[in-house]
Amino acid sequence: MPNLQDYRRRVRAVRNMRQITRAMKMVSAAKLRRAQERVVAARPYTIKMMQILGDLARRAPDYKHPLLSVRQREPEEEWPERLLLVLITADRGLCGAFNTNLVKAAQEFLRHHSDEEVELVLIGRKGRDFFRRRPVKIRREHIGVTGAGRVNFLDAVKIAQEIITDFTHPEHPFDRVYLIYNEFKSAIQQRVVTEPVLPIGQIKPATAEPGELLTEYLYEQPPDEIFGILLPKMVETQIYRALLESVASEQGARMAAMDSASKNADEMIDRLTLEMNRVRQAAITREIIEVVSGAEAL
Repeated sequence: MPNLQDYRRRVRAVRNMRQITRAMKMVSAAKLRRAQERVVAARPYTIKMMQILGDLARRAPDYKHPLLSVRQREPEEEWPERLLLVLITADRGLCGAFNTNLVKAAQEFLRHHSDEEVELVLIGRKGRDFFRRRPVKIRREHIGVTGAGRVNFLDAVKIAQEIITDFTHPEHPFDRVYLIYNEFKSAIQQRVVTEPVLPIGQIKPATAEPGELLTEYLYEQPPDEIFGILLPKMVETQIYRALLESVASEQGARMAAMDSASKNADEMIDRLTLEMNRVRQAAITREIIEVVSGAEAL
């Protein structure tokens, strides 16, 4: 049975840990506010860009672009499709089930597409460390992109350009590209999202809806020049937004995890203090009994 000194040592250790978790909660709360502001500011831009590109594509139905084309397999082609999965995780832990849910979603994706040839682009140390020990194909790793709690747009541009190069490779192109990340809902709620990135076929309906009037636009450049600039920009923006969502979700998950840890530490301190008082009371009672017994013996 632990003695009084053991209980005091454990209470002191839990108090020190509670101090750390409270400090981490405050730091995450401050970072969360800034990250949330960036996410809220980036969402309308991404949504509007999708609307504009869809509107322009409907007015140029005959235009072909590598990022818009959906590759069709010939009947005699028997080799599997090549898929590229971009997984965004955190570089650090202590954020609850944030990384675990992402890894589970990636594993489920791999099981669902076991017949295809899937390669991974891992953004974040936790995802890299997990899949490095598994028999999967890792195409690239990006570490430190979200580690500081801030996202550099140039990093998103670099990642997006590499993805576009993989998708449009003349000899061994990928058929489809998917993205898995945590979408920020609130400080205590995140949602794992698996969404297609390439090809951008869903924004290009061939014709207008029945009875719909399409307004004609006057272009300063031909449609191919406009699409040639805007389509890669859209992929860059989509990656950048996913990184922002991931950073905000990570800070929210860490703040909630540290708040829960602080509450658990309070409960543990109360329980250990009660046990310590019982041990001390038992020791005092035992000493009194020994004194009384000694006096009666004399």
